[in-house]
Amino acid sequence: MSDSEAIKTKTDYLRDVTSQLKEMRHYAQTNTEMLSSHWLAFDAGEYKDKEYATRFDGLINRQGKLLDDIDQAIQDLEIAINHSEQES
Repeated sequence: MSDSEAIKTKTDYLRDVTSQLKEMRHYAQTNTEMLSSHWLAFDAGEYKDKEYATRFDGLINRQGKLLDDIDQAIQDLEIAINHSEQES
């Protein structure tokens, strides 16, 4: 390992992971919004097709669950960071 590479503390690593999860959450939210617009087109819009509307509804629900899980992971990591900083 070179001198320019520093070993990260656990708290630093938790911060990095939290930052990455926040970025993932942003993109997941954007994907959810896009799925919703497609669902609208198939459900009540110009391309009425109940089969596709149902499929997109399922995707939206699973994507929503992913968003909830990412939010919970972020919250848990932020709590761990706070505890770690208080112990230092």
